[in-house]
Amino acid sequence: MTKKQILLTNDDGIRSPGLWAAAEALSAIGYVTVAAPREQSSGMGRSMPVTSDGIIKKESVQVNGQEWLVYAVGGSPAQAVQHGILEIMPQYPDLVVSGINYGENLGFGVSVSGTVGAAMEAVSLGIPALAISLETDKEDHLSYSNDVDFSSAAYFAALFARKLLEKDFPAQANLLKVDVPRGATPQTIWHTTQLSLNPYYRPVVKEKRDWSQPEHMDYEVAPVDKEESHTSDVYTLHKKKEVTVTPLTLDFTARVNLKNFDTFLRE
Repeated sequence: MTKKQILLTNDDGIRSPGLWAAAEALSAIGYVTVAAPREQSSGMGRSMPVTSDGIIKKESVQVNGQEWLVYAVGGSPAQAVQHGILEIMPQYPDLVVSGINYGENLGFGVSVSGTVGAAMEAVSLGIPALAISLETDKEDHLSYSNDVDFSSAAYFAALFARKLLEKDFPAQANLLKVDVPRGATPQTIWHTTQLSLNPYYRPVVKEKRDWSQPEHMDYEVAPVDKEESHTSDVYTLHKKKEVTVTPLTLDFTARVNLKNFDTFLRE
């Protein structure tokens, strides 16, 4: 049987330990091509910045004694997927995996996530995709900390990558978002979940600052709402401490009766 072709990317950048934990796990089930942003690119969603240079550089990376030829892309995570599929790989991959991300991607924040954005770009090109993230402390979100243990998240990356490769997924559910709680093991239970309807990452502005000076908006994790659905990704990860598996779709059309909504607009 022909070995499956997997394109692996992320939003933390080509040198991220999370990326390489995924690469090692996925190499057991397919041939892995790595094309990821040259720089840290968290929070870029599915953006296509016109300022990206599109330069692709071949690099060599050592992972547990094995040398990998990889592609560092001057662009966003979604652009790295485009370059990977349309320029780097000789044929369309069977699967795109994005991650393993430093930090969970839950609730409505998925539209901001570069991890999810890369997976969305793959699905828009007709390729099943997996976006996988690991719950970490906020101070590790933009880091390459070696104190973060990606081994269990790598296990779940391979588990759901295999499912996407072997099963005939519905066209509107071939993008899986997987979030692994800190401290998980391969034996941790996983659940199919829905996106939380509550904000997860909440923007925070400094009370006093000079507006003429550069300053990034900060963020914090919002408290879990007491009305949070027990089937949501937020509740499953934070309250149950279990792995969340959320099928996503690019169809952003509001789930209303369009005929009735048309009548409502015309009244």
